[in-house]
This record gives sequence, C-alpha cells and structure tokens, in this order.
Amino acid sequence: MQNAAPFLSGFFLGLSLIVAIGAQNAFILRQGLLRRHVFVLCLICALSDALLIAAGVAGLGTLVSSSPTLITVVTIGGAAFLFSYAFIAFRRAWRPQALHAASAGAGDLKAAVAACLAFTFLNPHVYLDTVVLVGSLSAQYVGNERLVYGVGAMLASFVWFFALGYGARLLQPVFARPSAWRVLDILIGLVMTAIGLSLLGGLGG
Repeated sequence: MQNAAPFLSGFFLGLSLIVAIGAQNAFILRQGLLRRHVFVLCLICALSDALLIAAGVAGLGTLVSSSPTLITVVTIGGAAFLFSYAFIAFRRAWRPQALHAASAGAGDLKAAVAACLAFTFLNPHVYLDTVVLVGSLSAQYVGNERLVYGVGAMLASFVWFFALGYGARLLQPVFARPSAWRVLDILIGLVMTAIGLSLLGGLGG
C-alpha cells in the first residue's frame, strides 16, 4: 500500500497529459473509426510513451531540457510534419470520393505505422510531457517508489490509447455518413495546423 501514492500520482499525471485533443489522438481516433490496424498502432503509441517515460525517469529529462538546439530542430521538423498532415486531412474533406475509398480500403500497415511514429517522435510536446515533465517530477521519489511512479505513468498511456482506439467503434453509426467524415477531417486539419503554429510560435519565446 505504501507504493499506492506514487503509482496513482504517476498514473493520473500521465493520463492528464495525454487525454487532450492532439495530433496523435486524432490519428488514433480516425484509425479506430476505420478499424485499421488499431491494435498495432495503439501498442506503438503506448510503448513509445513508455520508452520516453522510462528515459525521463532515468534522468534524460535534464539533458534534453538543457539543449536548446535539439529542441529547436525537433520543433521545426514536427511543425512541418503537422502542416503536411493537415493538408492531407483538408484534401480528404474536400474530395468526398477519397472518404469513400478510405472507409472501404484495408489501408497500408507500413504507411500507418510510419505516420504513427512520426506523430509520436516528431512532436516536441511528447518529449516535454514524458521526458521532461514526468521525468523531473519523478525526482521527488527514490528507489522503488520512483519505479512505481514511472510504471503508473506508463500504464496510463496503455489504458488511454487502447480505450481511444477501440472505443471509437461506438461512434461508427455516426460516421456511416460521408458528411461526418468530412467534419472529422476538417477538425483534424484544424488541430494539426493549430499545433504546428503553436510549436513555431514557441520558438520566438
């Protein structure tokens, strides 16, 4: 029971950081609605978070936060990717036939995995949330409690991504209409654009 506090602290902190409208969540939501490679993509997202959280808890957070050049490079690369995906989402919304084709096709696993990895590792917020923030807050714990704290944060990622990926199916009746897909893609495009702009805006600070 003495480890319950650090576990819950890590779990709810991790949950609070990923339960938000973001590029990665929007991508998983869309894949879940299409029922395309849901398990593989959710697993990749959760394992990626777990890897970054482990690095942060191990002390990498301090190293990353002390390298402005590294943060700048990752930020510019992430913004460029987000703008590209926003363009693709807006194009899908503009052309209804693309929406029909997307909902009927099996999809390419390699392309989906590549996009998933890009949304994860080209997003500076992922590093700030997992490596820097979760990692720095783990300093309040020592020994076994620090390990339990990290496990709690990792478990939050697994719970969230699988709940989002498979829970999206409950919305399937709504997205049986092409107009619903158009709205979703417009929202995804707006989210990607807003995040990209916020990343670039942060460079001037």
